Amino acid sequence: MYTDEFKRIGTRLFSEGLVGGNFGNMSARSGDGFFITRTGSYLDDPGEPVFVPLDGPVPKEASSEYRVHRDVYQKTPHNAIVHAHPAHAVALSIITGEIIPRDSEGEMLCPVIPVVHGTPGSEELAMNVSDSLCLFKLTIASGHGTFAAGKSLDEAYLFTSLGEHACRVLMLLQQQ
Repeated sequence: MYTDEFKRIGTRLFSEGLVGGNFGNMSARSGDGFFITRTGSYLDDPGEPVFVPLDGPVPKEASSEYRVHRDVYQKTPHNAIVHAHPAHAVALSIITGEIIPRDSEGEMLCPVIPVVHGTPGSEELAMNVSDSLCLFKLTIASGHGTFAAGKSLDEAYLFTSLGEHACRVLMLLQQQ
């Protein structure tokens, strides 16, 4: 289940340079849990996703960021999450506490992109990202990457791409 959709979105993320190697992960809500990419998988060829219940034991094959995904699904109505490592967003997240897009799409769809903190895979990161995604559709974990959520993987991908575009524009403006 979701294998084709994960591969389609993963291929887009990879072709846009929003993820590299086996970085990033994605998930989609299903019943009393969610399907998530496997730990170490390449998003453009993710293989069969793993089911993780909202409560209880987590399969060892699940992505190491399952805590973030689980917390988001427990606290929000979002149905999908994309976690990527876009270079410009990661770079800006290291030097600022929030990102204010200046491009028209960013201003309209994502006027503030919060930056949160926490060690990758940790409960602290899970809490900080999920709290942020209660209010926003996109947040950036400082030095780590974006977490975008929405009603579908397509929407989460859109916010991931939008965030990187906004950060790229900001970095170009800083060069002037």
